[in-house]
Amino acid sequence: MPKRVNAAVSLAMLGLLAGACRQATRSVPVRPTNAGAPASGSVSPFASASSSSEVTKRAGAGAAATTTVPASKPAPGAVNPNAPELVEPGDIPDNQAFVAFSPAGGTFTVRVPEGWARTAKADAIVFTDKYNSIAINSMGTTVAPTPDSVRAVGLTDVSSDPTFRLLDVSTVIRKAGGGVLAKYEIGSTANKVTGKKALLAVERFVFFHNGTTVLLTLSGAKGADNVDPWRTVSDSLAWK
Repeated sequence: MPKRVNAAVSLAMLGLLAGACRQATRSVPVRPTNAGAPASGSVSPFASASSSSEVTKRAGAGAAATTTVPASKPAPGAVNPNAPELVEPGDIPDNQAFVAFSPAGGTFTVRVPEGWARTAKADAIVFTDKYNSIAINSMGTTVAPTPDSVRAVGLTDVSSDPTFRLLDVSTVIRKAGGGVLAKYEIGSTANKVTGKKALLAVERFVFFHNGTTVLLTLSGAKGADNVDPWRTVSDSLAWK
């Protein structure tokens, strides 16, 4: 056979073989070597932070560098930035003068510090000086308070506050008669400038007489020595 014919036949056979190889490549699927497992260098969506880090470390050269950073946690003993802060107590002076106060139409009188700012609220009259305050509430009721009733319903106006912490509820005797005393701590209203709250120590006295209940809520910055002034106020309650 002439050389030109042989060369033509060889080229034709090479063309047929190349086409067959291309067809085989298109029709035969590639079977994964490890079905169901993530490809090398990828991260399973169900992997934990630690396993993701290990996968990243095992990634081959040239893979994109990634870093798994755990969520930060407050250091042990760190101060809660939302907690009320301790402030200068501001004791009520020993020479503080007191004056008698009686709400309009009220059936009682009580002595309050002279010169303190007075504010009328929906259900109370409040006298304040710095972080010290005296809130006076009265309402008509049919039964005398008990420690259990004060725990159950006598603190609902403050107990939902996240800074509230009840310390004690007990019976007391004052010149106006028997009553209930609840002691608790709570954050003050936020300072308009700093946004911070001061931690207050509070004594709430609940007295009852002839269908009237009176609440005296006496509060000051925790650490203040207001034992004598608060005794003066709670002892001054007198029924008309």
